[in-house]
Amino acid sequence: MAGTTIEFAPLLPWIAVAVLAVLAAVLAGLGLYVRANGALWRTLAFSVLILTLLNPSLVNELREPLKDVAVIIVDDTPSMGLGDRRSQAAAALEQLRADAKKHSETLELRIVTVGENGLSAADQGTRLLAPLSRALSDVPARRIAGAILLSDGQVHDTSSESSIDGLPAPLHVLLNGRPNETDRRLVIVKAPAFGIVGKEMEMTVRIEDELATQGDTTTLTFRRDGGETSSIGAPIGADFPLPFTLNHGGSTVFEIEVEARLDELTQTNNRAVVSVNGVRDRLRVLLVSGEPHAGERTWRNLLKSDPSVDLIHFTILRPPEKQDGTPINELSLISFPTRELFEVKIADFDLVIFDRYRRRGVLPPSYLRNIVEYVANGGALLEAVGPTFAGPFSIYRTPLGKALPGEPTGKVVERGFRPTVTKMGERHPVTADLAAGGSNKNWGRWFRQIDVSVKQGRVLMNGVDEKPLLILDRFGEGRIAQLNSDHIWLWARGYEGGGPQAELLRRLAHWLMKEPELEETDLRAIAKGDQLEITRRDIDAEARPINVTGPDGKVTELALEEQREGLYAGKMPITQPGLYRVSDGDRVFMAAAGTLNPIEFQNVRATADLLTPLSEATGGAIRWLDGGTPRLRRTAPGRNTAGRDWIGLTANGDYIVTGVNVVPLFPALVVLLLALSATALAWRREGD
Repeated sequence: MAGTTIEFAPLLPWIAVAVLAVLAAVLAGLGLYVRANGALWRTLAFSVLILTLLNPSLVNELREPLKDVAVIIVDDTPSMGLGDRRSQAAAALEQLRADAKKHSETLELRIVTVGENGLSAADQGTRLLAPLSRALSDVPARRIAGAILLSDGQVHDTSSESSIDGLPAPLHVLLNGRPNETDRRLVIVKAPAFGIVGKEMEMTVRIEDELATQGDTTTLTFRRDGGETSSIGAPIGADFPLPFTLNHGGSTVFEIEVEARLDELTQTNNRAVVSVNGVRDRLRVLLVSGEPHAGERTWRNLLKSDPSVDLIHFTILRPPEKQDGTPINELSLISFPTRELFEVKIADFDLVIFDRYRRRGVLPPSYLRNIVEYVANGGALLEAVGPTFAGPFSIYRTPLGKALPGEPTGKVVERGFRPTVTKMGERHPVTADLAAGGSNKNWGRWFRQIDVSVKQGRVLMNGVDEKPLLILDRFGEGRIAQLNSDHIWLWARGYEGGGPQAELLRRLAHWLMKEPELEETDLRAIAKGDQLEITRRDIDAEARPINVTGPDGKVTELALEEQREGLYAGKMPITQPGLYRVSDGDRVFMAAAGTLNPIEFQNVRATADLLTPLSEATGGAIRWLDGGTPRLRRTAPGRNTAGRDWIGLTANGDYIVTGVNVVPLFPALVVLLLALSATALAWRREGD
């Protein structure tokens, strides 16, 4: 390939040549005007001199043509798996390749497939424009022939930061799927991320369906934490509130599903999942101290240090039998509201603690029966006993005794001992890992323990001569903990190095208030990276296999390995985002991998609306593959780039120069002869 042009390399600056040319033109024009002899020859001489100063050359370039570059972006994201979209795209790609091969001498075709398998694929949505920009980033604008998108039109990166504004060639869109597709879908309009346990809240959903008419309704199912489902009628095309109440702390997973149509594109977007993290409101704790003692401040400091705890502390300073003549109005400004606390509002407390309480006539039996009923209905009681627990005024001799798991034998042991964790305690979440390997050598000693016989419950810690020190029990719907010593305050004071007093009491309080992470039987799963990590705790039963149901309904059986006594763990790979249902036969736990309601499936109808503005701005065309694949043509710059059954890629004709031959048009000898000849002829004519 060659190209020939005439180029000028002036011997003087262009301005000087222009001035001389103007002067020569004036002189030549004047001579011609007055019809002077030799004017024509003088004009010829001036012209030769001016052309000589311009120094024209004949340039012959040796050119190597460069191929234009076109990019085909193939959408292979999850939504392309619906219907026959992928087969449509594959057939269209094959034809485009065949058409492009006919122009292989002048066209380079780059094919980029966009799509990945993993947790982030559906969450990121379909992003085609950013890969297109990267594919053309190394191509000069004068070599871009155009771009073709093979997609269903649901593109999620049409924002300005990833746009292709200024593309110097046409952007064609070949749409998979079919026009006017219909699909019913469930949209979460509003849902809280956090909620207070026990307080009613609501989320808002909307059912979208293009074929529905105003006033149509359908069935909506609602399920909490993999439990039983409930159904409700819901309107289509309108926001619909769903009230709910959290009944425990931590994550609560709600599954919401709308009844499917017969002609659904997919049922994936008929289902949505909402995870709400439950937090407790300020905890109300009632602490009843039977008498002032050294350990009383330990309980008070522990509870007051937690800003989420509202503490009511009731200490009996002056029992009824002590009559010293002191006027009542000098003992207290107001009388303590025992009836309000122990009869009217007892059910409002999250935890009741009795610390070294004994029968003194302050709380009548009816109030203690109220506490028993409170625990049986789901309340929590912590009994920290003192020496009087072994005597005739023991609280065990009241109606509260039938709820306590340990019965006093009448003995009080007063000698130094270090508390130990029992075999059961090593398995139980309240005391597991308090002492590594069950060792208590670094713990400080206690010096008093009340001997009891265990009626029911689990013994987690022992004291003197392996006597039960800490007993946990379930009573009705509630829970009871009994600590058979009043010397835990020695740990708080750091005596002989102290001990895990704060952690033990924190775990006790949380177990009593039914925090899920401290349940004896528990099943949990969490997605970390591309692995689903499952832990199961069962302090009584043996290991058992776990069934994991994936988002697609496939069930996988997984065997867990024992990490320590009563604790089992295992992992399995995550192959797709969504909600995983983990079950051991008795318990169910819902674990979310990736985004619960991915953007990729929020709307799966094929559409031209999103890409039409971009395509029209570049002179491209939108075509549905349902009507066949258009042929590929090359078009000249500035010409139409699309027709009824074809799309065009611009033929830019770019090249690089590999060699240059330069031939001067006015060699010096020729110029000299022409100038002298013209001048001589002009003189001769003037002499005639």
